Amino acid sequence: MGSESTSRIRPLQDRIIVERLDSEEKTASGIYIPDAAKEKPQQGRVLAVGKGKIKESGEVQPVDLKVGDTILFGKYSGTEIKIDGKDYLIMREDDVLGVVQA
Repeated sequence: MGSESTSRIRPLQDRIIVERLDSEEKTASGIYIPDAAKEKPQQGRVLAVGKGKIKESGEVQPVDLKVGDTILFGKYSGTEIKIDGKDYLIMREDDVLGVVQA
């Protein structure tokens, strides 16, 4: 489900690569919000997942997310990266607040 750009990057340990989902362009009352006034969305789609966190015992604890999951994350979570001119976030699994159920 990931794009060609993100398939060249493999997140390490418990990190994931996320594509932000577009926020609403119109308020409930019908007012259009200009791009400059929009807040960055706090919802995204997982494009790539690392193998998991290495515990003190040496075991790998797998990431509880999978490619394609729609997630919620904090406003300042992750690090913004740009791949082939497109913006993505790379963050730890701990930064994810929840998974949106379909």
